[in-house]
Amino acid sequence: MSLIRPELAARLGRWSEALSALFIVLVGLWLLSYGGYVLAPLGFLILTLGGLWALVAIRRLAFLRPVAAPGMVEVDEGQVGYLGPNFGGYLALADLAEIRLTSFQGALHWRLRAATGEVLTIPVEAQGAERLHDAFATLPGLDMAALSAALARGVETLPLWRRPQSHL
Repeated sequence: MSLIRPELAARLGRWSEALSALFIVLVGLWLLSYGGYVLAPLGFLILTLGGLWALVAIRRLAFLRPVAAPGMVEVDEGQVGYLGPNFGGYLALADLAEIRLTSFQGALHWRLRAATGEVLTIPVEAQGAERLHDAFATLPGLDMAALSAALARGVETLPLWRRPQSHL
């Protein structure tokens, strides 16, 4: 028997990473409040790391969506894959040239285009789509804040990212 209602537990589960980062921030503030030559710098370091972790966790929340689309996303050894009932495939992150959000049959999809012209579309509500956050974060020059904001707005976009010419 659980002491927390299931819907509250589900909501807290969604925020668990951000809440953990907030706890680390509070530990940093607590150590910082003691001052001194050891605890103040240690507290400041922990506060900074917790704050950065909280920023990433909050941006990652845009990628956490209920599974409402068929298929599943795989991210493995530098490549992104989507295994769907009607379409799918794999693209290496090193070959990725462009990312944008598109609408297909009334649902948002990531549209990934390789330098060779291959295109892979991935529903944003597919199982495992939250893994794309960490995969996209490795791309050179990608603005994760802009990517998360576009996903939160939920509208089609111009390219959110294009590989810089020096990396092609």
